[in-house]
Amino acid sequence: MKKVLIIGSGAREHALAQTFLRSEQVTTVLVAPGNDGMTDAGLECVTISATNLLGLRDLAISESVDLTFVGNEEPLTLGIVDLFEASKLSIFGPSMVAAQLEGSKSFTKNLLQKYAIPTAKSVTVETLEHATDVLQAFGLPIVFKLDGLALGKGVTILTNPIAANTYLTDLYTKDPATRLVIEEYLEGVEFSIFSLVGKNGMITHAPLAQDHKRRFDQNRGPNTGGMGAYSPVRWISDDIKNRAITELVEPTISALTKEGTPFAGVLYTGVMLTREGPKVIEFNVRFGDPEAQVVLPQYTGDFYELISQLMIGQTPTVQWQKNDVYIGVVLAAEGYPQAPVKGAVVPTVDAVAPLIINFAGVKNGVANGGRVATVVAHGISATLAQKNVYNKINLLDTSLEYRHDIAYQAVNHEEN
Repeated sequence: MKKVLIIGSGAREHALAQTFLRSEQVTTVLVAPGNDGMTDAGLECVTISATNLLGLRDLAISESVDLTFVGNEEPLTLGIVDLFEASKLSIFGPSMVAAQLEGSKSFTKNLLQKYAIPTAKSVTVETLEHATDVLQAFGLPIVFKLDGLALGKGVTILTNPIAANTYLTDLYTKDPATRLVIEEYLEGVEFSIFSLVGKNGMITHAPLAQDHKRRFDQNRGPNTGGMGAYSPVRWISDDIKNRAITELVEPTISALTKEGTPFAGVLYTGVMLTREGPKVIEFNVRFGDPEAQVVLPQYTGDFYELISQLMIGQTPTVQWQKNDVYIGVVLAAEGYPQAPVKGAVVPTVDAVAPLIINFAGVKNGVANGGRVATVVAHGISATLAQKNVYNKINLLDTSLEYRHDIAYQAVNHEEN
């Protein structure tokens, strides 16, 4: 029987662990470092940091791990796949160079421009003077993206010229050499494609998802790592989905191969459906959070077998459910994202049953981070799934906060 190691500590990694545990081949899933909410049978947390690459490698060797799946982006950009493969360990994810798709916005924009893959016009700057010139040329609204990893919080969209200039001044006062990608603002509908990419370009795609980044209802407040998501996105047509795959996803994978840095692992393509067609907003090189929590429960086959097939370049046997919509609502600590307050009581598995709960910032049974848990429900329609999740959450005895309108787009489309 098989043993799997998952790297990361959040609700995404909890969902991954549950998905692997549904495989008849898997007896044990180790999660490093995991969190105190992960108490499922067969799941073991190991207190090794996601960035302690040597410690993780030694763990995989000592525990005779059959497969490592990286949930968190940081170890990928640090080169954990390269390290594991050099030690003859089986690991699913991109190399350090290929992980620059997420680790460096400028790397990605240069690749897209070189291969004429549709995306927003952009300029990479490293001085305040250059940034100011580009701001004046692009006009407003304007999108600023920090070049490196920012844990989902590196994008700023501004519509006010005073605010835009203040942002740039403050940024370059703190670090005069900041590398910043400045993009034109794209208008349209946003959705996410998750592609599982194996050896020799073998690829399969999960159901579409759409997340909700803003902290408060009606998309108000600051950007966050994500306050909720739903999947599939039924009101995005198969034609649009296939067009995004053939015009954005597949050319990017092909481009990386041509550059001598073939991609393997999870490719998350953030898509904006504009009047001109689908365009790339960004790439991530792992499952999104909270999207993973609503996508992964839809897999009805053997996930371990799926990943194993991809890793040897075999055409995978793929089984995704097609009947229901899944909605996940994030429970966050008061003050998130600016100053999360620790100590709130966290709902238990029994309190949300029969719904799914995936734990994130939990320690000793109380909140210990910004996003604390994701509660997931499903139903034959988005309207019914939304009722199912909120009927349960609204009865919970907790001071944790949440949005009340997750999947509103899908519900509106069903009603109109």
